[in-house]
Amino acid sequence: MSLGPEYLEYPNRRHGMDHDRYAWSMLAERAPVAWPDGKPLALWLNLSLEHFPLNPTGEGFKAPGSMTMPYPDLRHYTLRDYGNRVGVFRVLDALKAQDLTASVAVNGELAERYPALLRRVQATGFELLGHGWNMDAVHYGGLDEARERESIQRSLAALQPYAAQPIRGWLSPARSQSHRTPDLLREAGLDWCADWVNDELPYAFNTDHGPLSILPLSLELEDRFIVGDNLHAESEYADQVIDACEFLLREARETGHGRLLALNIHPWVMGQPHRIKHLERVFAHLASRADAIWNAAPSAILTAALPTGNTTS
Repeated sequence: MSLGPEYLEYPNRRHGMDHDRYAWSMLAERAPVAWPDGKPLALWLNLSLEHFPLNPTGEGFKAPGSMTMPYPDLRHYTLRDYGNRVGVFRVLDALKAQDLTASVAVNGELAERYPALLRRVQATGFELLGHGWNMDAVHYGGLDEARERESIQRSLAALQPYAAQPIRGWLSPARSQSHRTPDLLREAGLDWCADWVNDELPYAFNTDHGPLSILPLSLELEDRFIVGDNLHAESEYADQVIDACEFLLREARETGHGRLLALNIHPWVMGQPHRIKHLERVFAHLASRADAIWNAAPSAILTAALPTGNTTS
């Protein structure tokens, strides 16, 4: 049985993308990105500080890391909370030891529950990102638009008192999105989000409320993904990050095009006493490459990559 011609007829069918969210673009064909001081590699480090409710509704879906056992799942709840009580301070100390800068994506509810932790983060001067209300407040197709809008605005309002400047960036819980999420993020005054991982460099993105930018935050190199999902050893996590760093440096030098290494770190994962030395090894290696690596806040990286703004062509 053959398919009729109508099978391949749908809105926006054309060369490239079949939507108007962003322009067709291949990495090898783009204009080169040049980082400050001629450094070939930009480095973005992000810490995700998260609150996993003890009684998640699971509306839409349960975010990775959510409770899995019958209520009250104190085994997993307290492990996640460990990152906000213990692990985060080890990670912050490890960053300080190598004079590295990072951003911090924070659930809005965490700011209400742990204001002392937010004050500690505020003292670092790191850029704050919106990260949803909590890890049970995921975006998904079918979520009422008014509820989604309120959740975004409520999350940003909870974080803003701890930010020196208006919050520009967003990382959704579990990188989740509905069809309307980019539009609502831009409507809320945000300039960029990190949910889409279909690239290694920032790119322009269209919304109903003006241009947004996508600053991809690698999932393949995320600690929870490597150690928790793929069940690789902590030492292998460090090896993979260092391998990625060296490859991207070599590729950037060979092509003359700047590259980006983006790492997302969960203190409840890498802040454990048996893992922190492997994260420290990663940080030490990155710091040793300071002559070739530009370590900066994500919004600064975005500005350098898209200096003429985030409008699409």
